[in-house]
Amino acid sequence: MNTNQQTASRFESSALALLLRVDRIFLFRKTFVALALILAVSGTAFAQRSAGGRQKAGRNSANPVAVSKAKTIFGETKALGDGQVRSWVSLDGRGNPTAIGLTFNESVLSNLPKEPPPGLEGTELSLALPPEAAATAFNHVRMDWNPHGHPPEKIYDVAHFDFHFYMITEEERNGITVQGEDVARSTKAPAAEFMPEGYMYVPDSAIPRMGAHWINPVSRELHGQPFTRTLLYGSYNGNVIFVEPMIAKSFLETKTSLTEVIKLPAKYQRRAYYPTKYSVRYDPTTKEYTIALEGMTLR
Repeated sequence: MNTNQQTASRFESSALALLLRVDRIFLFRKTFVALALILAVSGTAFAQRSAGGRQKAGRNSANPVAVSKAKTIFGETKALGDGQVRSWVSLDGRGNPTAIGLTFNESVLSNLPKEPPPGLEGTELSLALPPEAAATAFNHVRMDWNPHGHPPEKIYDVAHFDFHFYMITEEERNGITVQGEDVARSTKAPAAEFMPEGYMYVPDSAIPRMGAHWINPVSRELHGQPFTRTLLYGSYNGNVIFVEPMIAKSFLETKTSLTEVIKLPAKYQRRAYYPTKYSVRYDPTTKEYTIALEGMTLR
């Protein structure tokens, strides 16, 4: 091989090497571009997910506890007169009780018993509250229909309903006999701070399966006005066991709706939700009455 041929051969080898180098660089760049595109797409998707997550987290942090709508849950339903009575509890959006009560048809006031059962003052209806009312101080409601009223005469001796909202179970209430040794338990007064200031024990008011009664001496019917409605407390063995709205049948028939503040004690014997007012309502659309303890507050 002469000098020119050697020079040409070296030139061809150098050119081939350069071409291969350029080709590798080009291939590398293509690979780099492809990888860059993949990373760019992945980064965008990740950023979108992160932004969405932050937005979601932001929404959750602004409202960390899911709040439901307020609702009313019904308990037992029983017949009385020509209608039905049902118990209920109302809950706020967080599940806390706001009110408990009884609702009954207008037809309940028709064909009520004209006489009480033998040996009793009235016809009793006992209705359990829904389990969702467990955070309140109350367990069940005893509704009594008294066609001739009850003592004291010339005050409560008119046809009326007693609505006992009990803080004890029905089984515990059945244990109130006001006989023998139970007389002392039936008349044992709660400590003064557990009864509203001014409320007075009514002598001889302890009744079997009911308890003793306490009355507000400033009530209208005790000062010459006709009895329409009032609110009593009840006790047994030193414990407050019920709150009792008493409503005259004649007052219900006026279809008047009202809300009245409940006089409260200074202290409570156990922590629970207690009412601050009671109401009597008539709904002309559904033709129903409602007796309720409202304004439930944790005490």
